[in-house]
Amino acid sequence: MAKKIPPLTDSQCRSAKYGNSGNKLFDGGGLYLEVLKSGHKRWRLKYRRPLNKKENALTIGPYPAVTLSMARAKREQAKAHLAAGVDPDTIEDTDGKQVGQKFRDIAEEWLKLRRPGWSPGYHQRISNALNANAYPDLGRRAIAQISGKAVLDVVKKVESRGALEMASRVLESIGMVFRYAVGIGMTTNDVTQGLAQFLQPRPPVEHFPHVGISNLPDLLTRIAQYHGRPETKAALKLMIHTFPRTNELRWAEWGEIDFEASEWHIPAQRMKGSVIQKATAGAHIVPLSKQCLLLLQDLHKLTGRHQFLFPGMRSPRVPMSSETINKALKIMGFEGEQTGHGFRGLASTIMNEYSGIRADVIERQLAHKDRNKIRRAYNHAQYMDERRELMQWWSDYLDAQREMPGE
Repeated sequence: MAKKIPPLTDSQCRSAKYGNSGNKLFDGGGLYLEVLKSGHKRWRLKYRRPLNKKENALTIGPYPAVTLSMARAKREQAKAHLAAGVDPDTIEDTDGKQVGQKFRDIAEEWLKLRRPGWSPGYHQRISNALNANAYPDLGRRAIAQISGKAVLDVVKKVESRGALEMASRVLESIGMVFRYAVGIGMTTNDVTQGLAQFLQPRPPVEHFPHVGISNLPDLLTRIAQYHGRPETKAALKLMIHTFPRTNELRWAEWGEIDFEASEWHIPAQRMKGSVIQKATAGAHIVPLSKQCLLLLQDLHKLTGRHQFLFPGMRSPRVPMSSETINKALKIMGFEGEQTGHGFRGLASTIMNEYSGIRADVIERQLAHKDRNKIRRAYNHAQYMDERRELMQWWSDYLDAQREMPGE
C-alpha cells in the first residue's frame, strides 16, 4: 500500500528554507516544492514518461508566482495528459509555449546566477549571443527535449553568416547552460559534448598591430614631433613607456601616482579580469622609470588640478576619449600599423628578446595573471625588484633607439 503523503499548507510553503530536513516538500501525486540553494522555490511534478517509462521531473513554475492551488491544478492537468498517453513535457500550454523547463528559462536563471562573478562586459556578450542566436530556435523548447542535432543546426546557421567566432561562442554558451541544467536536474546529459569538432576552423587570433623593431625609431620621432594637445602627446609617451591597457591609462587618476615610491598603482577594479578577481586582487603596480617621473611632473603642471591625468576636452570630470590615442597615431601615419593597445605587444616582443630579464617577470608586469592564486600572490611580492629593473631598462632602450626631444 502506497504511503499517504499529507498535503502541504501555504504556511509550510512560505517558511520552507534550503537545508531544512531536505529540499523537497511533497504534496502528493508526484507534486513537490523544491527549495534551491539560492533561496528560490519552484514547483515540480515527478512522473514516468508514457513511451519509455523513465522517470522525469516537470517544472511547473516558480513559487510564490505559482501558488499552491495553481500548482495542484497543473498537476491534475498533467495527470489527465498522462492518462491519455501524452507526455506533459512535450505539449504546449494555453499561451502556445511548451510545457516543461524551457531552455530560455534555464539560461536566464543561469545568467542571473553567474552575473556576480563575471564582468558586465562578458556577461553582456554571453547574454547577447544567446538572445540573438539560441533563443529564436531553442528558447521555448523544453531543455530535456533538445537534441545535439538541434543545437548543431543552430550553430551551423550562425556559421552560414560567416560569423565563425560567434558560432564558437554560441556553442560554448549553450553548453554552459546545458551543464547547469544537468547540475540542477533539468536534463540528464549535455548534448553539446563533441559538437565542436563539426565546426569550421576558427580564424587565427588577430593581435593588436604594432610596428616592427626597425620602425620603432620613426615611431618615437613622430611621437616627439606630434603637434596635437600636449596631454595627448604625454599620453602617447606614457603609454609606450608603461604599456598598460588603453582604459587603464585613460582612467588614470593623480591619486594613483606615488612620486616618492616611483610607482603607479592601478586599482584592481580597472584591470582585466572577473568581478571576483577585481574584488580580491591588489592594485597592479607599475614601477616608474626616471623618464616617466619627469614626464609625469611636466604633465602635473597641465592637469594636476584635475582628478584624471588625461581629462577630456569637453569636461575634466571625464577622461579623454577612448579613440584619442589611436586617432593621434593615425594622424602620424600609423593607421593599421600601430594602436595604443599594440604598445603592449611591442614591449613584450622586445623585452623578451633583448632585456635578459626572466619571462615570468615580463608577464607579471604585463598583468597577465597566473591562474594559481598562491603563486600569483608570491610572484607579486617577489618580482618587484626585477620589475623596477625591467621598466628602467625599457625606458633606456627607447631613449637609445631614438633620443626624443623634450624627454
